[in-house]
Amino acid sequence: MTVQDSYSGLLDSEKALTSAQDHKGDAFPDTCRERVCSDDPRRSTIKIVVLMGSPRKGNTFRACEEFREHLQRMCPAEFEYVWLKDAHIVPCSGCFVCFPRGENKCPHRGDDIHVIERKMLDADGVIFATPVYSWNVSGLVKTFIDRISYTGHRPRFFGTQAFFLATTGMMGAGDVLKYMKKVAWAWGFECAGTAGLITPNGVVPRYRAGINTKLLQEGAKKFSARLLRTTPRSPGIMDVVLFHGGRGAISQLETLSPADYRYWKSRGWFSRDMHYFTDVPVNPLYRAIGRIVELIAMRHVRKDVKLLTAKADDCCPQVSGEGV
Repeated sequence: MTVQDSYSGLLDSEKALTSAQDHKGDAFPDTCRERVCSDDPRRSTIKIVVLMGSPRKGNTFRACEEFREHLQRMCPAEFEYVWLKDAHIVPCSGCFVCFPRGENKCPHRGDDIHVIERKMLDADGVIFATPVYSWNVSGLVKTFIDRISYTGHRPRFFGTQAFFLATTGMMGAGDVLKYMKKVAWAWGFECAGTAGLITPNGVVPRYRAGINTKLLQEGAKKFSARLLRTTPRSPGIMDVVLFHGGRGAISQLETLSPADYRYWKSRGWFSRDMHYFTDVPVNPLYRAIGRIVELIAMRHVRKDVKLLTAKADDCCPQVSGEGV
């Protein structure tokens, strides 16, 4: 299997292949994908994309390479590294345009975000890899997350498996893994394992290297099992709550956040026959709880919308036609 260690102009060449019509207007491109599980666990090569959040080929990269070796012994996986340090990603400017109007209206939409997003959509699995910097992900990863945060409102990575890897000199890996899992979960990923490795600067002690290897082996085994699974996963209670809470809120935002509203409507998620983002069996109890959450969300958002509308009317009163 071939491992791509650097871009070598990849993003520039792929941008030329991206149709301009994918990023214009209010229409949504093919960004929501329900992955169909194969009937043959020995299917053709599995595509893995590694979002590399380290600015150098150090401990995090070496851990990913060891993980790749373990995984490729278990399934036919082909790795592609996306080095965020080499990608052209403009930091979010906080204009709030992407949520109500759509990501195609982002003032920085000409950078590499859409190219990377397409790679993630086309992959069977995505590995989020980062060193721990100040008890958090690296700045490269945080910038990427901020720029693609609209995906939390308009999730799309359903059926795609995600693995999370963090390296730290001493502490913080657990907090970083928890954060990345929560973000990816909101985007639609299935969280298929984590590995938090302690990798002190300099030479890693032999006993610590042994522990890290065991964690990577166990993680690869779990990730492989998820990648080779032939039946769709039924959502858990928090998955169902996320869906119903989102539906309750966004169903009230047709005017204030039309991009979110149109996205959900175009996928049929407002239909009462839908109990989750994808057509999978849902536990009846979870459905009932989700419905309660949905009604609460609808009530609160409807109230907020009325207050915002009233405030806008007070600030900009309509001009009477008398005397004109």
